[in-house]
Amino acid sequence: MLRLRTWMAFAVGNLTGAALIASLFLFGPLSRPAELESGELVILSGQDDSAGGQRQQLVNIWNDSHPRNRARIVTLPEAADGQYAEMVSRAEDGDTDIFNLDVAWTARFAEPPSGRRLIRPIDESLLAERPDRAFMPNPLATCRYDGRLWALPFNTDAGLLYYRTDQGLRPPFDWAAIRAAGVRPGFDAVWTGQLNSYEGLTVNFLETVWALGGDLAVAGDGTVSLDLKKWDEAARLLTPPRDGGRGLILPGSVSFEETSSRSAFRDGRTLFMRNWPVAYRAMLTGDQGRDGGRFAFDVTRLPGDSVLGGQNLAISERTSKPRAAQALIEFLTGERGQRLLFVNGGFAATRAGVYEDETIKQKYPYLPRLREAIDTARLRPVSPNYVPFSGVLNQQVHDVLTGRRQSLPPDLADRLTRALQGR
Repeated sequence: MLRLRTWMAFAVGNLTGAALIASLFLFGPLSRPAELESGELVILSGQDDSAGGQRQQLVNIWNDSHPRNRARIVTLPEAADGQYAEMVSRAEDGDTDIFNLDVAWTARFAEPPSGRRLIRPIDESLLAERPDRAFMPNPLATCRYDGRLWALPFNTDAGLLYYRTDQGLRPPFDWAAIRAAGVRPGFDAVWTGQLNSYEGLTVNFLETVWALGGDLAVAGDGTVSLDLKKWDEAARLLTPPRDGGRGLILPGSVSFEETSSRSAFRDGRTLFMRNWPVAYRAMLTGDQGRDGGRFAFDVTRLPGDSVLGGQNLAISERTSKPRAAQALIEFLTGERGQRLLFVNGGFAATRAGVYEDETIKQKYPYLPRLREAIDTARLRPVSPNYVPFSGVLNQQVHDVLTGRRQSLPPDLADRLTRALQGR
């Protein structure tokens, strides 16, 4: 019980920590251990950026009470694109029991274009709670495909706008207000985000298109429709100064992902940053400014709707322990686990009860803003071919941002359609 004592010590001083940990031990999996297949459970997951590695801590709790079904997290590259390629390559080997999937990948793993599915549906008859009553609608929607439930939501995500409160900035902010803030003395630019050529750019770009009144429409057969003028306007807005000088967009942003953009904002290079909620807790508890001290910031809604992000836990089609894997997933996505992941790690919870807890709201006043962002967030196109679609989109946009071309190609809608249709 050494780990239990360690966890109890860790929880002291954290909101409802001791009670939360105790309850996790008292209320274990919802299936009786005798019903579960024996053997280690391997979870394939991206990097845990939370303070103290909260996903691993939650797995440790499971392990302490389930010696016949101990779980182990195998960590993959930080960037979403790298995680995707690695998961697909490992899905065939049978060594993985649970995938921690980006919410945009559910359809791809449920119905791979190349053949046999990589994950199996959740057996809803074994669940102690009806999913539509347990989880918030938006996160749960990303777990369903073609009328079946393929996963349970582990954590959700919605982009937030971070801003420096020591510069007299006050929300709300549209893009006109962000631009009007101007480059202040001591800062290199106004805004930074995730503009490298990867999934982060797809997300940042779609959010900018929506904020400017543009849209993306996808028909049932994968045909894409878009207003190219609005899309070009969004690309121009996110393009840094060609001479590398000071302006609206920090030039280095075209090579930034989540951590590097957070570092730039933390170091006082920009007034604003677009990032996910977990960055809030990292900067609140661990990050320091370039002068070694704390820096004053807050979060608010983006200029428009956010893309819905997050991760879902799905059972590998090749696992020999499907009941044990589902029991672990149910444990990790349960109400108590969701509270721990938010309170101690900053992961956006997938259950409404966390957002309605008055004690948690008092300690984390940004919680209502986060819930609003999640409730209004939009899903990316749901398709087994989403990843190639995103690759085409972010590469074409990145070419504009880096000056390799002056505008988006006139046939962009056709290119995106071919990608979604697997052609």
